[in-house]
Amino acid sequence: MSRLAWRKLWFQVHKWIGLTLAILVIPLSLSGAALVWHDALDRMVNPARYAVTGSTLIEADTYVAAARAALKPGDRISQLTIPGDGGPVAIAAQPAGASTGRRGPPVRTMVYLDPPTARILQVAPSNSGVVRFLHVLHGSLQVPGVGRQIVGWIGVAMLVSSFTGLWLWWPTVGAWVKGLRWRRHRNTETNLHFLMGFWISVPLFVLSLTGVWISFPGVFGGGRGPDRAAAMRAQALDDPAQPIGVVIERAATASRGAIRSISWPTTRSPDWTVTYAGGGTVKVADDGGIAVAVASRQSGGAARLMRRIHDGDGMGIVWQVVIFLGGVLPAALAVTGVIMWWRAREWRAKAAIRGTGSGG
Repeated sequence: MSRLAWRKLWFQVHKWIGLTLAILVIPLSLSGAALVWHDALDRMVNPARYAVTGSTLIEADTYVAAARAALKPGDRISQLTIPGDGGPVAIAAQPAGASTGRRGPPVRTMVYLDPPTARILQVAPSNSGVVRFLHVLHGSLQVPGVGRQIVGWIGVAMLVSSFTGLWLWWPTVGAWVKGLRWRRHRNTETNLHFLMGFWISVPLFVLSLTGVWISFPGVFGGGRGPDRAAAMRAQALDDPAQPIGVVIERAATASRGAIRSISWPTTRSPDWTVTYAGGGTVKVADDGGIAVAVASRQSGGAARLMRRIHDGDGMGIVWQVVIFLGGVLPAALAVTGVIMWWRAREWRAKAAIRGTGSGG
């Protein structure tokens, strides 16, 4: 196949990917751009949640007792999260009567507490609020069950679009640097499409690849996706054998550092899970009334790296800006691409009329 034939083929692939997915790419891209600044956005839209009086921590069982007073009878506490950035202490609870067969992430009742006083700052469902809406939109298009897979296949299409777009950007005549010039076409939107597409092609490829990895963890991680989903839906034990204070003491015999979260034992796993800053994890056995601290396998690996690259967590301001642009520019590319397609249709229609007139 000649280079011209390849170019025509890639043009058709690139065009129809863009036209078919434009309406989905725009919300996915813009929500991803907004979530780069997740913490700042959450503070802005939920000021009451962050109205803390300090960062000094008190006993964990004091937070648990305060949260229980705000929860409904039958609600089961499943996790306590301790902030590392001056935010509130958060306690997640499974609502009484929650369906374990519900598709999508399980809904929790979130209780936010002032670290120095355990005063309740806010009580809200885990699926409420602007930031959570953006998370679900970006991760599953707000479609329960199959939404994550849909997003994953969109990511595959964006991988192809990134490659074909770079191929089409490459000048057919002369050095590649000619492709960097502004006026490659008489229409502004076409010039914008070429220029933005070039600069965002590699970051978009990386973000699409990491997004596909996150959407299909079973493909890249040996089938761990279903197990994780089942673990998320497991019911927390209503009355664990070990008090949380004892759990913290036992965990300290296996690891040291600042605790970031404590997860309650469940019907699936009779262990407490204590996570430390940096990702270290300790399991504390709760079954049989005996607590034994054992160091678990460190969380992380390729899956954690893929998520950090995709989200920008701990990757520095430069990469976070790149991710932000990687969300804004694809949305702009979708808009300019549709305009280019519409202009081409009008041009072909006018050409057909002229041809008919000259033929008559």
